[in-house]
Amino acid sequence: MKIICIGRNYTKHIEELQNERPDEPVVFLKPDSAVLLKQHPFVIPEFSDDIHHEVEILVRINKVGKYIDAKFASNYYDEIGLGIDFTARDLQAKLKEKGLPWEKAKAFDGSAVIGSFLSKKDFSSTENINFELRNNGNIVQKGNTSHMLWKIDELISYVSQFFTLKIGDIIFTGTPQGVAKVKANDILEGFIEEQKLFRIQVK
Repeated sequence: MKIICIGRNYTKHIEELQNERPDEPVVFLKPDSAVLLKQHPFVIPEFSDDIHHEVEILVRINKVGKYIDAKFASNYYDEIGLGIDFTARDLQAKLKEKGLPWEKAKAFDGSAVIGSFLSKKDFSSTENINFELRNNGNIVQKGNTSHMLWKIDELISYVSQFFTLKIGDIIFTGTPQGVAKVKANDILEGFIEEQKLFRIQVK
């Protein structure tokens, strides 16, 4: 299983981190060891004092594909999910300053929360899905897939130029504004259209 992540896919998130708006999708990978095990808490790693939550819509690939045309991309997934891309923002900043890869800040153990999935048939359109993250009951991130710079089908088409997509691969499609530091004892809950798809305790 590959975890393919998209960065800088929501304008307001780009602005909040004062990043440059990209001309094409920003792509990075997480290993399978990044997946936070079910029923396990997220433990803040020793190497960072500034871990941020980034809630994201996920898609799980259901058949093998390469060089997928965007108009056929919808045939390659039938479920929509929700997750968190945990990011060591302090470490990422240091790596970015030196022009180095982000993996140590993005792909560490437990950095990928993968919640439950819903059937794509539950939605009238994948381009109008509301989702949010609550921290201790308060909404901290709220997004809609209509605000993506590159929509889900476009992302599938784009990444398939570089990586053969295989059954079970998961694409993290980018995060909306509102990313922030997590603290011990935080409870993070993710929702799509008011349906809870994960609950994570931070330690």
